[in-house]
Amino acid sequence: MIVLNLHKTLQSAQGTMSLQLEMTVQKGQFVTLFGESGAGKTSTLRMLSGLMDPDKGYITVNGTTWFDKDRKINLRPRQRHIGYVFQDYALFPNMTVRQNLEFALDKNQPRTIVDDLIGTVELRELQHRKPDTLSGGQKQRVALARALVRQPEILLLDEPLSALDSAMRQKLQQYILEVHRKYELTTILISHDVGEILKLSDRVYEIQHGRILRQGSPETLFGLGQSSAKFRFTGEVTGIRKAGVVYIVTIRIGNDLVKVIADPSEAEFLQTGDKVAVASKAFNPVIRKI
Repeated sequence: MIVLNLHKTLQSAQGTMSLQLEMTVQKGQFVTLFGESGAGKTSTLRMLSGLMDPDKGYITVNGTTWFDKDRKINLRPRQRHIGYVFQDYALFPNMTVRQNLEFALDKNQPRTIVDDLIGTVELRELQHRKPDTLSGGQKQRVALARALVRQPEILLLDEPLSALDSAMRQKLQQYILEVHRKYELTTILISHDVGEILKLSDRVYEIQHGRILRQGSPETLFGLGQSSAKFRFTGEVTGIRKAGVVYIVTIRIGNDLVKVIADPSEAEFLQTGDKVAVASKAFNPVIRKI
């Protein structure tokens, strides 16, 4: 179990912000931090990993104190058993895929974990190539595997898929879910993609201006918990057109466009760019703004 009590004065685009977070993450959970840019999500991961020091507070993981300002405890990042995957991959360009993974090994750690990870994320045919010869999705698989080399207790994911196209993003979401389950990780993800959050997360914390605004299951947080729908998907509104007594709402789901019939009571609250969830109820589509 991870217990965070974090206080930190941060500089954001809007000026000085006081981050004050208290949260508990159960062992084995997949948790997502959700909210606008500059809310303090990345700073939270950096403080948990030891890359940034809180001004005050404490961090305990499975009963062990990693940070306590009052008791002057502050474990170094390498002592914290964390795997961290960044948005920009952070791979060594002069090393092959295998060498990038081997570099992360502890001194006396067996190399069998590297072979296991190369197989898990399907890198065998790429293991002797260097990062500049790989696609974005391939680089992100290498970054994910490298983060797992030291068999961490916690996996931190800072928007790792945001720069990828929809098809690759969905494939890597499945990799992440499989890795989370196979290695029995506690995983904390930062994401703005509602579909991704619904697919991966057990629990979501919505953060605004350094505070937890809401928390709960993704279905409850995004207003989907009341639906007994047979199908459900999320997307972005790209157009709204009146057609007689109803409206036709065009929704982008990945690379596809779907047209959904909406009644005036639904359409009047929608505009282009809105994130929505669409579900079926009694064979009729229901559009809910997220």
